[in-house]
Amino acid sequence: MRTASIFPGSRSGAAIAAAALLALTTGCGPGTDGPAGGSPGPADGITSYTAKDTDITAEPGDRFAVTVDQNASTREYWYLVDPEPDSSVLVSRGREHASDSGDGAGAGGRLAFTFEAKGKGVTRFTLLHCTFTTCQGNTSELPPETTAPSGTPATEATPFQAPERITYTVTVD
Repeated sequence: MRTASIFPGSRSGAAIAAAALLALTTGCGPGTDGPAGGSPGPADGITSYTAKDTDITAEPGDRFAVTVDQNASTREYWYLVDPEPDSSVLVSRGREHASDSGDGAGAGGRLAFTFEAKGKGVTRFTLLHCTFTTCQGNTSELPPETTAPSGTPATEATPFQAPERITYTVTVD
């Protein structure tokens, strides 16, 4: 019976060392398209845009993120809503949240919606911005059932408001 050896001169020792090196060089980071540490933004060739950048130009294969400010502790959320982009032109690759100051109560942060340009064309997508005065029944993962103004504003002086909708136009050349 032959047993495997883990001594430096053996073949199995070299295989183990190679596997360990591979794990060290590829296994780091959060496993997302964002940078290590989980902060959304430009990384690995991803271009970052703000909520105000509503006209975006890309080439097939490009990835970009639209990054918005969000504070879940004050019931402020953003959602990708209909109409979603034409999937032959642009595909959503998810979203990632990063807190400004840890996980403490009241901590604001940024939410990055990441997209990949697939084919030439023009498409649009819409982000819905909800606050406690504009949406009811929503959570960080679940958009509101209705986009009508909230039935119970915080104070009498607070006017009823519809949630903000921002439509982005993406041209893939």
